[in-house]
Amino acid sequence: MQLTDPLVQNLKEAARRASLNAYCPYSRFPVGAAVLTESGEIYAGANVENASYGLTLCAERNAVAQAIAAGNRQILAVAVFTPTPSPTPPCGACRQVIAEFGSQADVFGFSNGPEVFHARLDRLLPEAPRHEGMPPPP
Repeated sequence: MQLTDPLVQNLKEAARRASLNAYCPYSRFPVGAAVLTESGEIYAGANVENASYGLTLCAERNAVAQAIAAGNRQILAVAVFTPTPSPTPPCGACRQVIAEFGSQADVFGFSNGPEVFHARLDRLLPEAPRHEGMPPPP
């Protein structure tokens, strides 16, 4: 699948909309993410914080989980939106989870400012350990 500008804009908008639903009473840092799967579907997620910080779920991992729960196993691109002056790329844990399903995925970062972050996942997490994954469900 070709990543066209309109498709990337759709990812950005899905991530932006998801950020509006973030549950972030502790950090006050809403994040939205959207993943594009090999099937062409887009799944979005927001960060969900918890008083027990280690149980907090990042937006990127939430979006990946949505895609996997729907039966998709191949991620082609990820967009992250933060309402900040410049983009914020995924944390290390999110990079590893993305690598499991899209080691060559394009990763985009968007914000309220004009700057756009773009890199392939294998550049952000070189030599990431990953499993070949399970086949999609029947």
